[in-house]
Amino acid sequence: MPTKTLPAQLEARKKNAIGRSRGGRTTKIHARVDALGLLVALQLTPGQAHDSIKALDLIDAARADALIMDKAYDTNAIRAQLTSRGEQAVIPSKSTRNPQLPHDPHLYKERHRVENFFQRIKRYRKLATRYAKSLEMFRGAICLVAIVDWLA
Repeated sequence: MPTKTLPAQLEARKKNAIGRSRGGRTTKIHARVDALGLLVALQLTPGQAHDSIKALDLIDAARADALIMDKAYDTNAIRAQLTSRGEQAVIPSKSTRNPQLPHDPHLYKERHRVENFFQRIKRYRKLATRYAKSLEMFRGAICLVAIVDWLA
């Protein structure tokens, strides 16, 4: 049985959003959750992709009064898009940003809801270890778990 050549293997990984990160071959799940911590929008990228790459797509997924994000999303483009939509950006400034921009620390405490969402979906071993080889199957498994989360 012939094996795939190296370029074919790399193309298959790229197509299935499998990339290298510190932990090995992974896929990043970019999620937008509502105030209750329930999934609203979802994007998948290879593991080496930066967090802010899919942020603009997730911002357009729904409307909110304020959007709470971590420091990885502290870019001028994201802040400008939120301002143009009339949404408050609750994003702490990176340590390299001069001058440091203010954010609401009390509202930022609610960011734990997205972390809680990731902890709930990681209870399903199939998602935590990425058993699904194809991107469609992996996305479908995440959506199924999100539906169960919505119903619970």
